Amino acid sequence: MAAPRRDTRGILDPAELLSRVRFRRHEPAAPELRPYLEHYWLIDWDLPEPFASHVVPHPSVNVVFQRFEDRSYGEVAGIGLELFTQKLEGRGRVCGVQFRPGGFRPFAPDAHVSEWTGRRLPLAEVFGELDGDPVASVLAPADDAGRVAALDAFLLAREPRPDPQAELAIGLVDRIRTDRTILRAGAFARSEGMSLRTLQRLFAQYVGVGPKWVILRYRIHEALERAASDTAVDWARLAAELGYADQAHLVRDFTATVGVPPTAYAPKG
Repeated sequence: MAAPRRDTRGILDPAELLSRVRFRRHEPAAPELRPYLEHYWLIDWDLPEPFASHVVPHPSVNVVFQRFEDRSYGEVAGIGLELFTQKLEGRGRVCGVQFRPGGFRPFAPDAHVSEWTGRRLPLAEVFGELDGDPVASVLAPADDAGRVAALDAFLLAREPRPDPQAELAIGLVDRIRTDRTILRAGAFARSEGMSLRTLQRLFAQYVGVGPKWVILRYRIHEALERAASDTAVDWARLAAELGYADQAHLVRDFTATVGVPPTAYAPKG
């Protein structure tokens, strides 16, 4: 099992965020959880003035335990369809679980994952009655190992069961993420020996968004990463590499997702 990824894909101006918060990723200590999860992500901050973070969400469900000053709560965050902005101020802590796309449903098998898309719901609304106070259990430990253990315990209590369809969905999304030749949902479905409708139905049930959306979101993540690391991006060439018909289509999708056109996106640092 690979270690948690170290990239900052999806985070707008990552250097600015990382200069203000302590951000870490860990894999679960429990091996049986690792096939379903990207990683745990932990953030702590103590800020003299407010700061707003901005993220272009991954096609992943997250379970999030958070403390903002004196308020603590937990929630299930379905896939975010738009730019996510979070204001951070004072002192706070977040312990999150990022599931692999396709990996959440074994923990809540009674509903299609698309039901959570674009929504943030209290833990009990998704998982049912909870024993004890899992929010306090996850947020209380002073060290990362204690928080990881508490996150493991919370997820293991959900008793996820192996699901071949979840494994299939996880594998398909991973192919989209890593194989840049996958540009069209229909062609991808045919290469996997299934109809586009079958692929779309699988993604609705297990991922939460359609395959076309996933392909587009990973394109935007790559464009963001290139923009953050290269002040002289050849946008026409990048559009062609990412499978766009022309530069105008990339500019349109980038602007709709990020809020500014590519040439105006210039992270500090």
